[in-house]
Amino acid sequence: MLHNLSKMEELKIMFKKWIKVLLTSIVILSLLSGCGGQKNSQQSEAQKIPDIPLPKGGHVKAVNQLPSKPLRIAFLSFQNNPFWYPVRDGALAAKDYLKNFNTTVDYIVMGEDLKAEKVVAAMETAIAKKYDGIAVVPIFDGTETVINKAVDSGIPVFTFIAEGSKPSKRLAFIGQDAYAAGKLAGQIIEKLTGGEGKVGVITGVLGATQHEQRKNGALDYLKSVKGIQVVGVYENHDKAEVAYTLTKDMLTAHPDLKVVYVTAGGPFGAAKAIKDLGKTGQVKVVCYDWIPENVKYVRSGEIAAAINQDPFGQGFDSLVYLYNYIVAGQKPEKDFIPVKLDVLTPDNVNELVGPEK
Repeated sequence: MLHNLSKMEELKIMFKKWIKVLLTSIVILSLLSGCGGQKNSQQSEAQKIPDIPLPKGGHVKAVNQLPSKPLRIAFLSFQNNPFWYPVRDGALAAKDYLKNFNTTVDYIVMGEDLKAEKVVAAMETAIAKKYDGIAVVPIFDGTETVINKAVDSGIPVFTFIAEGSKPSKRLAFIGQDAYAAGKLAGQIIEKLTGGEGKVGVITGVLGATQHEQRKNGALDYLKSVKGIQVVGVYENHDKAEVAYTLTKDMLTAHPDLKVVYVTAGGPFGAAKAIKDLGKTGQVKVVCYDWIPENVKYVRSGEIAAAINQDPFGQGFDSLVYLYNYIVAGQKPEKDFIPVKLDVLTPDNVNELVGPEK
């Protein structure tokens, strides 16, 4: 009897062991299944990364990675003349593009007047609101301090269009080599005048680094052209109506003026003055930007050359570069990303912009 009881106890012990083995196996299989499910979930998440085509004029694609949390990026720009419209359009295109990547872009106008204090105030507000990144057009010296403050607080900053001459901790700058663009303008002026004649200069804002570099690039080159006489340098604060008045005044004082060189905003005002005075073909404008207001006068001949700086591309690309850095730590290959200095003329306007509609 005792022997039989011992056998039964042995069977019970063996049964319990088998139950433990079975339960352990079930747990292991469940864990493996869970890991596989997590892997599948991760793969599914990766598959959710959108493959959105770039808009026309955008050059930089977002990295194949989504942020770990919703992102907020501030885009700080100005709006004091039509040049800024394509900049805005590029930023809004990036806003629409990046919303697919769990990112919100706030397009913020710093003001109509180009002033360093406007940049500083807008940057301080963006820092206080703890944006994940800031794209800004700083333009002036003195803005590098607030840029450094943002970076030191953990907010990467990307600059576009124009920045001051003093270095900062910004991630990178996309824009024109303004001095080289000015030199190109000087070469164009030499060709238009045959190296002889009077030239008037209208600049946007004295002290704005980009405007100064464009002005100096041209004037430094023209110093070597002995037959060129610069009759004066005047400020129009990017206003077309001021450029209009300044051009009329220059032509009154110098009826033999050959070229009006406009370094920044409002060149179509100078072109209109030439047309209104019946000076088309005699006086030519050299300027920047392929905005519709300028293209109109390229077609009619008052503007002889307009140098491009891809404002739409700068608006779009700066934001995507910033996103790629925030999400993946991916920096641009260079900290200065130059735009092409394409030149629009009456001869190539239909080819580069398209026929008049």
